[in-house]
Amino acid sequence: MRVYVLLFNAGTDNEGIHTIQIRDRNKVLMFESEEDATRFSVLLEAQDFPSPSVEAISDEEIKEFCESADYDWELIPTGHLAIPPENNVDQTDWQKGSPLDAQLQEESEFAPDELDSIRRRLEGLL
Repeated sequence: MRVYVLLFNAGTDNEGIHTIQIRDRNKVLMFESEEDATRFSVLLEAQDFPSPSVEAISDEEIKEFCESADYDWELIPTGHLAIPPENNVDQTDWQKGSPLDAQLQEESEFAPDELDSIRRRLEGLL
């Protein structure tokens, strides 16, 4: 099934997915409807978030990503009005060149060139 997620800096080396932090857990929202995902992104922008892009992707791919990153996920049904939390984190968890970035690169089972190849193939599916 195709779902819609919100990405920041889509298609760049500094790409990141929007998550909601609940206590000490991160949750990725997967929207069934592109319109609902777009509405959510507009609400984020109203809270002075950087402008995310709405990207279609396989729900299985997102679930696999969440499992590998130890994130939770939630499917937002069509027509459900999801509203961003009032409180936002001041700083994102991931920045290129950060200790977390280095740790993720060390833990990755793929070499950077291999990841770029996979990313290009996935983008070709969209």
